[in-house]
Amino acid sequence: MGKQFSEIQNEHMAFIQKQHLFFVGTAPLSNEGHVNLSPKGYDTLRVLSATEVAYLDLTGSGNETSGHIEENGRMTFMFCAFEGPPQILRLYGTGNVILPDAENWDTYVKHFDLLPGTRQIITATIHKVTTSCGYSVPFMGFTGERETLNISNTKKGQKLENYRREKNAKTIDGLETTLGKKLNRK
Repeated sequence: MGKQFSEIQNEHMAFIQKQHLFFVGTAPLSNEGHVNLSPKGYDTLRVLSATEVAYLDLTGSGNETSGHIEENGRMTFMFCAFEGPPQILRLYGTGNVILPDAENWDTYVKHFDLLPGTRQIITATIHKVTTSCGYSVPFMGFTGERETLNISNTKKGQKLENYRREKNAKTIDGLETTLGKKLNRK
């Protein structure tokens, strides 16, 4: 049986800091909308307190997390132990999207080394933490980061805003993202 906590404990923080991969899950309110589960790599996640986490979000082929946060705020983070003792850790919270021109951008961006294609910072106020066994999660060794996304975003250069307008302004279900709202005001 898993355990539940109202905030991130020190042992949870230590576990999170060892992970090379985490997953973000969000969903629209509509039963007909698509649930999104997005893997995240690089050194982009920070535990800011026992009840707040943030990650540096990079330009990719979609922006589902932002659209779902705009609509309902719900999000879940999941971490799996692929090395060492088995464990799954989930953080349940309410998300917020911070764009580079937002008032509080400087408060959060100082926690990160910027990467090519930095799009936004996603923060979450955590209200529940759960752990479970992870007994069926396979062992997998980390051999390095893929640089494909960094290379792709660097190559886009001046075309990055057009790419974001085309691929990141709405979710696959048509929900407007935080970035989409900004781009549509221009």
